[in-house]
Amino acid sequence: MSERNTIQLLSIGFGNVVRADRVVAIVAAGSAPMKRLREEARVAGKLVDATHGRRTRALVITDSDHVILSAIQAETVAQRLAHASAPAGADDPVHEGEQR
Repeated sequence: MSERNTIQLLSIGFGNVVRADRVVAIVAAGSAPMKRLREEARVAGKLVDATHGRRTRALVITDSDHVILSAIQAETVAQRLAHASAPAGADDPVHEGEQR
């Protein structure tokens, strides 16, 4: 089977996705520095609101300095990123040295 270049997508809630390889950080939205970061991104035109009107719980920061607001907890988004970044079959015990 030939290996294909695939783009891994990270679900940030409500049908919204972000390219996993572009994510630099996922942070909780409650602190004052994160509120300043959000406002700076808004002023610069680099704020993307993916909350669908719900409370912002996480900020996803990309390598292009875009700040994406998510209504999903930062820990949940981080777990999804870890799963999206894992090599295919990494959670399959067969790939840990066993033969089928």
